Amino acid sequence: MVRETVLAAIVAGLIAAVIFTLVQSVWVTPLILQGETYEDAAEASADHHESEGPNAAHHHDADAWKPQDGWQRTLFTLAANLLMGVGYSFVLAALYLLWREPKGALGGAVYGLAGFLVFFAAPGLGLPPELPGTAAAELTSRQLWWAMTAAATAAGLILFCAQPRWWLRVLALGVIVAPHLIPAPHPAVESSLAPADLQSRFRLATTVCNAVFWLSLGLASGGAFRKLVVGGARSRA
Repeated sequence: MVRETVLAAIVAGLIAAVIFTLVQSVWVTPLILQGETYEDAAEASADHHESEGPNAAHHHDADAWKPQDGWQRTLFTLAANLLMGVGYSFVLAALYLLWREPKGALGGAVYGLAGFLVFFAAPGLGLPPELPGTAAAELTSRQLWWAMTAAATAAGLILFCAQPRWWLRVLALGVIVAPHLIPAPHPAVESSLAPADLQSRFRLATTVCNAVFWLSLGLASGGAFRKLVVGGARSRA
């Protein structure tokens, strides 16, 4: 059973990662490239002014390697998405084993929707995705707020679904809302090199692409779990 569970998680993660990468390359990546043009222009302007000073110094390492636009960038994005997809797929597989198994692919889609709410939608209310060149608060404080919000949302959803009593469901909703009563960390002065319209389109694209990823992961993991794990157990019985 362990082998079947691992295989189901890997297969589902791979399927979701490939779909996610395809959607990103069509919709999200072009917006990121547009955002990077504003960031590159600002850095070039800063370097130009620094080079004119009496103590000219370059703060940007021109030799620092990064994936080139095109197939190289797409491959690195795919590799990162594969790691993320398989990792989240194991989280869903653990829920199937320890809590409730899905009733096929559609049942897995419900878990996928929950994953979208926990890991993207709820934290994104306070810390929305940003384009390159956008001012941000200190990384550790943002990570702590994100983790707190994701954990509270997951706990609240589990409590809401596991307990039919109305007062426990009210408590579950309170747990979900509680992190948002603590303001998410933001810089003292918010600024962005990219125009507001581009930021809005990027946030919409990122939200839709993540919804597609989680829906794909839920459908694939639910179907793979029922076929490989549940079906395999029945065939051995």
